[in-house]
Amino acid sequence: EALEETAAAIRAAHGVQVTAVAADITTESGRAAVLAAAGTVDILVTNAGGPPPGIWSDWSREDFIRALDGNMLTPIALMQACLPGMIAQGWGRVVNITSSSVKAPIPQLGLSNSARAGLTGFVAGTARQVAAQGVTINNLQPGMHDTDRMVALDTAAMAAEGISFEDARARRMAMIPAKRYGTAAEFGAMCAFLASQHAGFIVGQNILLDGGQVNSTL
Repeated sequence: EALEETAAAIRAAHGVQVTAVAADITTESGRAAVLAAAGTVDILVTNAGGPPPGIWSDWSREDFIRALDGNMLTPIALMQACLPGMIAQGWGRVVNITSSSVKAPIPQLGLSNSARAGLTGFVAGTARQVAAQGVTINNLQPGMHDTDRMVALDTAAMAAEGISFEDARARRMAMIPAKRYGTAAEFGAMCAFLASQHAGFIVGQNILLDGGQVNSTL
């Protein structure tokens, strides 16, 4: 229902054809359903929710397998399914949504750090193997954006620290040089650029959108 509502909103706003597919993308059958509905794929954008936080002693082998399935192996499987068609037509774009934690690992997000770093390594080599065929693969690394996820995190901080929601947000924003959260529109604009004809010379890059929070020259 939520998918169909979102699809309807996009149709109404932009007058485009949108097909909603409810499926578990981490399964072979789920990927098959999505790819069948998509037909020829010119642009692939992968995105997955992060695995749960914890510390090193919390995680079992099964926890790592689940994290790898969702945040590394599924994007790789989708690329393996779509790249041959892109290569054949001489044009394609892949954008993987990873995380700023790939460049600056967050201690309590060890499962996510591990899986997304693995995906980043795969892209580094693969992007350079397909670039000559007009296909680009890049990764977007979001920092803190004003989404439902941040609302949940700020609400949890409010309860844990006994402060107001506004104070919880202000404390977190103070850690960002831009002193605010990113917006979905800003993130979407960068993703759209990487998926466009104008980004054909950007290959195998990891692009931070974090308001300057990761302090690094590399």
